[in-house]
Amino acid sequence: MNDHTLPGEDELAELHGGKPVFAILTIDDDIQLFRGNRENFADLVRTGEQMGFIVYVLTVKHLNFRKPRLKGYVFDQETETWTARLLPFPHIIYNRIPLREDETLPIVKQKIKACMKHPNVILFNPSFFNKWELFEWLRASKSTKGHIPSTRKLMSIQGLSRMLRKHPYLYLKPESGKAGKGIMTVSVHGEKQLPYRLKIQEDRKSSTYNCATLARLWHKIVLESAGEAYIAQQGIDLASFQKRRFDLRALVQKNDEGRWDLTGIGARLAGSSSITTHVPRGGTIEDPETLLVSSFNQELGRKILIKAKQTALIIARQIERSSGQTLGEMSMDLGVDNTGHIWFFEANSKPMKFDEPHIRQKSLERIFQYGDYLTKRNKKKAGGA
Repeated sequence: MNDHTLPGEDELAELHGGKPVFAILTIDDDIQLFRGNRENFADLVRTGEQMGFIVYVLTVKHLNFRKPRLKGYVFDQETETWTARLLPFPHIIYNRIPLREDETLPIVKQKIKACMKHPNVILFNPSFFNKWELFEWLRASKSTKGHIPSTRKLMSIQGLSRMLRKHPYLYLKPESGKAGKGIMTVSVHGEKQLPYRLKIQEDRKSSTYNCATLARLWHKIVLESAGEAYIAQQGIDLASFQKRRFDLRALVQKNDEGRWDLTGIGARLAGSSSITTHVPRGGTIEDPETLLVSSFNQELGRKILIKAKQTALIIARQIERSSGQTLGEMSMDLGVDNTGHIWFFEANSKPMKFDEPHIRQKSLERIFQYGDYLTKRNKKKAGGA
């Protein structure tokens, strides 16, 4: 029996009573059964069940392609506890492995690869994005390259010097960063005695270091980056509200027709002493139209918001095309400069929860609408074979 042996359709139908089966894939944990955002998983279970799915949490350890039933975890709404049960093999596997380092474990890579090869398994969002790859993909298309700030790999002091000659304000970002962690900015103030200013993002504020020479600056950057791969990116003069910069967060997901659609767009206003707009770093959640209208005017603000929504969809399609993978959702950070031009900063293949209630609820429903589309498409394929 090989790894692709699965029970027949009749046997599976008996196990799940004709309902589509949806597994949230994560990694096991010795202390708390499994890792990941439990609140998010509970919301997914509740929404999926309301929409006619069997939904459970599945760990990589218990994903076995030879068994018709797998050990999974279901959420009891009344007691608010997770219980282990034997459940039918899933039609759809939704990758929510929480950390990049978990995804690089050999057993995880092996199971994800097997899912992608398996004729009867639909896995969407197979892995985290790499920032450098994203910019490469988006630079390759006429439709998206105008939204990409100048970006280079941060490899040497000479490369940093070249970038600073072109752009006296830079963002330095870890290639595999998340939620603003590890971000730094560099700016050059030629008239000052210590012309190089490095800002380092900490939990809810930033620390500033002024350096006399490029060599000193480079030494400090190398210490802070601790061997991690970084990119250097042209700093954009973002539109601001009450002297605080803001950017836009868009959530794009596939809909019940399998097409990319905008689920919602929010705005994040930077904390007073933060270099990013991320909420865990002191940013606040705001209404995008209010901020744009305040920064520009009513007509232009609304036009920019419409353009941002269109841009998010164009970018999502290009990322999916270039990745060669089946993607079901992504969030992205977009900036608007003082002229109203839209810039792409990053995308996340495993979006965190949106705090705006209307976006949150729609995002949960859309995951299962797309899941429904995928299972119907697979049934048609199987019927036509």
